[in-house]
This record gives sequence, C-alpha cells and structure tokens, in this order.
Amino acid sequence: MQVSEQPVLRDLVLVGGGHSHVVVLRMLAMQPEPGLRITLICTDVDTPYSGMLPGYISGHYSFDDVHIDLGRLASFAKARFIRGEVTGLDRTNQRVLLRDRPSVPYDLLSINTGSTPNVRQVAGAQAHSVPVKPIAQFNQRWLGLLARVQALQAPLTVTVVGGGAGGVELVLSMQYRLRQELQALGRSPELLHFVLLTAGDTILPTHNPGVRARFARVLQARGVAVHTHAEVMQVTPGCLLTQDGRRFDTDETLWVTQAGGPAWLQSTGLALDAQGFIQVNDRLQTLNDPKIFAAGDVASFTTRPLEKAGVFAVRMGPPLAKNLRLSLRGQPLVTYKPQRSWLALISTGDQFAVASRGRLGFAGAWVWRWKDSIDRRFMRKFTELPAMAPSSANTAPASLALSAEESKQAISAIAMRCGGCGAKVGASILTRALGSLQPVARDDVLIGLHAPDDAAVVRVPPGKAVVHTVDFFRSFIDDPYLFGKVAANHALGDIFAMGAEAQSATAIATVPPGLEAKVEDLLLQMMTGAVEVLNAAGCSLVGGHTGEGRELALGFAVNGLIDEQMGGVMRKGGMRPGDVLLLTKPIGTGTLFAAHAQHAAKGRWIDAALQSMVVSNQAGAQVLRAHGATACTDLTGFGLLGHLVEMTRPSGVDAELHLSALPLLDGAVACVEAGIVSSLQPANVRLRRALRNAEAFVQDPRYPLLFDPQTAGGLLATVPADQATACVQALQAAGYPHTAIIGRICAASDALEPVVLV
Repeated sequence: MQVSEQPVLRDLVLVGGGHSHVVVLRMLAMQPEPGLRITLICTDVDTPYSGMLPGYISGHYSFDDVHIDLGRLASFAKARFIRGEVTGLDRTNQRVLLRDRPSVPYDLLSINTGSTPNVRQVAGAQAHSVPVKPIAQFNQRWLGLLARVQALQAPLTVTVVGGGAGGVELVLSMQYRLRQELQALGRSPELLHFVLLTAGDTILPTHNPGVRARFARVLQARGVAVHTHAEVMQVTPGCLLTQDGRRFDTDETLWVTQAGGPAWLQSTGLALDAQGFIQVNDRLQTLNDPKIFAAGDVASFTTRPLEKAGVFAVRMGPPLAKNLRLSLRGQPLVTYKPQRSWLALISTGDQFAVASRGRLGFAGAWVWRWKDSIDRRFMRKFTELPAMAPSSANTAPASLALSAEESKQAISAIAMRCGGCGAKVGASILTRALGSLQPVARDDVLIGLHAPDDAAVVRVPPGKAVVHTVDFFRSFIDDPYLFGKVAANHALGDIFAMGAEAQSATAIATVPPGLEAKVEDLLLQMMTGAVEVLNAAGCSLVGGHTGEGRELALGFAVNGLIDEQMGGVMRKGGMRPGDVLLLTKPIGTGTLFAAHAQHAAKGRWIDAALQSMVVSNQAGAQVLRAHGATACTDLTGFGLLGHLVEMTRPSGVDAELHLSALPLLDGAVACVEAGIVSSLQPANVRLRRALRNAEAFVQDPRYPLLFDPQTAGGLLATVPADQATACVQALQAAGYPHTAIIGRICAASDALEPVVLV
C-alpha cells in the first residue's frame, strides 16, 4: 500500500497498458504531481512491446524480455493497479464501469487500449481463427501451436490473414521458429506449410516498392505462399473462403487485419471514426469530452491520418503526460506534432531486418542488431527502475485546480486532526458510502444494518454455541476492493478452521483523511469487496466503526455458530500418530508482498498470490470435516512452522514435515533467495528451535518459507491416513488445486523438538 502524506485531491485513471501509458507512468513517477492519485486499469499484468514480439515468436527473446510488468511499473509510480475489464463509461458521473466490481471515479481519464482485429465482421472468424490481439490470449494459442508442432507427425498448414507489416513479420517469425523446432527434434520441417492472405494487390501497402519487392523475395525463398486480392469472407473449420470464390485449406488461422476499437467504446457517446477508434484533436483530447484523452492505436488523430504503428504510440507518451498534468492544473495544453515520416525496422524472423523510411530501404543482419539495441534500450527504461526518494510534502498543493470547497477540505485534511471521536469519519460520508451495500439477510439478526442502532442484536439459535474471532491489519495493496475481499477472507478463516458456520460480523476500518468524495469512494470500494465475501459465506455485516488514520486498514470481529455439544468442531489439538498432514493453499505471501513494497516482485507473482488469497476456506473446511479431519487451523501470521507447533503441542505428538512437498506461490523462492523477507519473519524464525534437524536443511531455498507469515492462507489439517488420498482429490476438485500432503504425524519422542524435516 502506497502511503502518502498528501490527501488525494484528483483522480487520474489510465485505461489500458499500451506504449503511451507506460511512458506516462514512468514520467509521472519521475516527477510526481502532489495530491494526484493514479489508477491503471488493464486486463493483463504484462503488456507486450510490439517491436520485440516477432523476436519472441522466433525464439530470440524470452517472455520477460518483450513484456513490461505493469504491476511493478504501477507500484514504482505509486499508482493503483486494477486488473479488470472495462465495460463502459458513465461520463455524467465521471466513472469507469468495470465487470464484476465497483466502478472507478475519475477527474481525468486517458485511454490507451490499442486496437483489436475485428473478427466479428467475417462469418466464422471469431470461432475459427486466432486474433493476434489481445496478446495475452494470442500467446496462449501460440504456445499451444508450438506444442502441437513439437508432436507433429502429419502435414500442417498455418495461414496468416493480413498483409501489413504485422502479418508479414508474424508469418516469417513462425516459419523460422517452427521449422527450427522440427529440425531440433530430428523431423522434417517440410511437414509445415505457410500461407499469407491479403485483400490488397500487394503486401506492405504503406511501404515503398523496393521494400515490398525485398519481402516478396524473402517470402518466396522461405516457401510462404502469398495470395493477393484474397479478401476472406468466411472461416469454417479447416477452411477459408475468399470473396472471389477461392478456397484455402488450413489447420491454424491467425488474424492480423481489419483492426477496430474495443466494443465497449460504442456505448460511451465519445466521437468515434468508422472503425470505432476514438477521435482526438492535436492535444490528444477527445472531440466531445475535454476530460478524456486517448493515445496509441485506439486514437484516431483527426488532424491527419496516422498509421497504427508502435512508433506513434511511444512518441505520444511525453505530450500526453504533459497535457494530463497541464489539464489537472487548469493550464493551456500543448500540441502533439507527429513526424511526417518514420523509420520502420521489419524483421524476417532469422535475425535479419529491413529498414524502411519513405523511399529509403536497406537491410542486413546488422539492421537486426541495430533494431535489437534500440528495442532493448527502450525496455530498460521499464525494467531498470531507479530508486526514488520518498515524498515528504505536508502542505496542500497549489498546482492542482480545485474549487473553493475542495480547497477547504484539502487544508482540513492536512491540518492537525483530532483524536477520540473527533477522528471518526463523518456521518454523511458513511451514509453515502455504505448506503448501497446489501449485507445478506439472516433471520437470527434481529437488529443490524437494515435498521441501525447503537449495537447489533443477534439471536443464538437453540442448540448452538457461539464462536468468536477478530482480525485486523493495514492494507498491503493499492486496490481497496481486493483488499476488502482479502481482509474479510482472512477474518473468516478462524471460523471455518473451527468447523463453524459464519453468522455475523462487525467491521473496524481506518481511512486516510482527504476530500469527502475521495474518502467516500475508498470506503465504498473496500467495503463492497468485503461484503461480497461475507455474503458468499452467509455472514451478515451488522455494524462497525470507521475512523481516520494515516493508512487504510480493515478488520472484522466475526461470530460463528457451532453445535453446542461440540460435535464436528475441528481444533488444533486433535492430531493422532499416523495421521497425514495436508495444506490447501500455497505459501509465500509474506516474502512476495515484502518484495512488492520494494518494486522487486513480478506483477504476475503478486496477481497469482492475490488470486489465492481471495479463495475462501469455507468449502475446504467442509471437505476436511467430511473426511474425518482430526485437527485444523488456518495458516496466518505465525507461518507454517509456528502454526504446526501450535498443533503438535496440545496434541502431544511429533510431526514429519516434507520440505520438498510444500506448495509454493510463484516467485516466493526467488524473493527469499534475494534476501527479501517479511518484517515479521525474524520473530517467526525464533521458532526454529522446534526443528530437530534444521542444520541439514538451512541451505535449502525453501527453508526460509517455513517462517513466512501468511495472509488469508490455506488450511493446515490432519486426516486419517486411509482418508488422505480421497481428501486431497476432493479438495482439489473443490477449488484448491495446490492441495498437497506435506507430512505425517508421529508419536511423541523424547526429543525436545517436535518437528523433523525430511
């Protein structure tokens, strides 16, 4: 969680992680705008650099070589990163609409989502072809095709539809890579056939005749069949039909033509061109909404037509960043002046490239090396992020344009704040923020948020006993909606680990002071995520308290119900010799989020960790009970070893722990090997005295993860040995795919240390 002494005064939302926006993020990171909160919304964590994608397909680059880590870049820029799908805009209320989560407010909005091949315009293309964009989906299909070719025994035809630079580079890169794969396996590359279809009368229509002729020769020499005037009208399984009646048999079709803007733009009321791209003026503002900007392929520059090329998207970045800053300050904007001609470096897949600029053209292996140097230099700007000095500003910034009322609120937010009840969040803010929440209704909740009073009144049903628990922690991520979900999951974990049913919860939250509208939305986002989790568990939010604090934090006191005869209760102390030890989720959240705070964790590692953390333990506890679990606890702050010792001690047993069997989150080992651990790790490491043979394993890279504190971790449980296999299978089927047997329980020995590593 990024902590700032400045109250949030304005929201800049960036939709899409294209080339322009990564430049904007870096520029705003290097020169922050006090009082500005930046939110990046993108469907993917890793965004590709288009200039290097052909090299990735050819096998010259790794995935990380050609992708910019948006999660890490956003963290560096102190921006919120929301991995989500935009479905539209509410321009009246200035909100970005998202699928399956609350909308996000903006004071200024910029869109840089790129273009998408419009497969909907051709019958069957959406079902039977692979559009090259979005790249994340294309990459999965490409990896599938690669695996298919590696197992190839019969001829295979690959067809690329689109004769522009993208289509030509793609077919040549695939031809080179796939033939290399077959040759390496000792099989004939002649099994592969490649076809390039273009609706025009030539390939590379925007380039000079010399460049076109050179590529025509390369394609012919490489055995790629090129067909012009081949406008595809229908795609069926294994076949392409063109407007002039030709039929092309194919096994795999890739679509690199007829690009358009995202479908959701159609309902926004923004001025669009015939292809659905956003029309912008020479200041990159949309024509009919000065609060919305667009850049890159998604923008249609009305001053003069621009080719959909990465060079323009990259060069739009600096003027876009400047105009966003000027607009927020209420100052005149600058004009973007695109170059009339530009250098295109087009690769042939085999570390050879052709340079094209206007009427000029030249080629060679040295051109590819030059291109490689340019591309790597660009990528280093986003992979080698400089250390930044922390901001210590304490006064209301005068640069952002504020209304008189907003200025008063800003001054109040940075002034000395009261304690006691004077630190409560105002009633009107709470009413607006929480008014839309709909906690699940329960018959045993007599007085709750549906009829608020000084306290909630909850009935304990006959034959039931109450289980109480409480958890509270400050935010460790910048997405308040996800934080709310994780915090609620974490708090419910103790209830489920006991085998209880969640009944009711009261919340305790702190939010940083600021403009009322910003505080209100922060609360709405966070509590929406929390209530979704509570409702899914059948747990009614019945009340709470919200106060001001330096950092966002959230916790819950949760009540659960269990049979008063204690039937079905799962406790820590029920382990028996011969039982098998299970863990339902991978570990590593402590080191990963410590690395995230230092901009040292890959965004996809953090994304995977969060996906694990929002998985409820409710179904897992039910499966464990059904398979006769003898002991159970949820894995949280004391780490795996700490919680295991909490179970062996009251059970009067020892345990064997299989270090090699531990399920681990991606990146966890890399982070501890880099020396990055949670701030709670040193306290947890003191429990190493519970290990009988630690010296034999201390050099194992997984060893430090025994002490790694977990947030919203899985269930650590024991089941009878004859139930273990069936229990693991049932847990995996119930949504816990990483469930593993990690040890067994032994009779207590004479040794003081209860845990043996094996």
